[in-house]
Amino acid sequence: MKLGKFTTKSQQETFDLGIRFAAELKPGNVVALFGDLGAGKTEFIKGICSYFKVDELVNSPTFTIMNQYAGVLENNEIPILHIDLYRIKKSNELIEIGFDEIIFSSDSIKLVEWADKAFGILPPDSYSVNIKFKKNNENERVITID
Repeated sequence: MKLGKFTTKSQQETFDLGIRFAAELKPGNVVALFGDLGAGKTEFIKGICSYFKVDELVNSPTFTIMNQYAGVLENNEIPILHIDLYRIKKSNELIEIGFDEIIFSSDSIKLVEWADKAFGILPPDSYSVNIKFKKNNENERVITID
């Protein structure tokens, strides 16, 4: 899949784009997701998790900050870490939860919602997924993947 700008017209299309994007991912990758509340970050992550055959309920860990799912890549189990920074207010909160150690680990794929609250701690080679509501149509999303 080429990176770039995409328009989705439903939750299913956002989910499907997540599936297609997931084929690019391998252990060690970080995916930083940006977008307003309700824009579709979690739906995109559900698509990624579907690609990796996660059979657990995938939902945003707003209060727990991180969920870990068991994914499968080439018949090997791979941890998928779903991190939600929505409730983080200061950089020292990230240090307290060991975010810097988690984010630079090479054995898992990290999916970070509200990545703008990571205070510059994300690796420079992270994928960036920006999801915005399309102007004049609340059902459509413009998704930019870099």
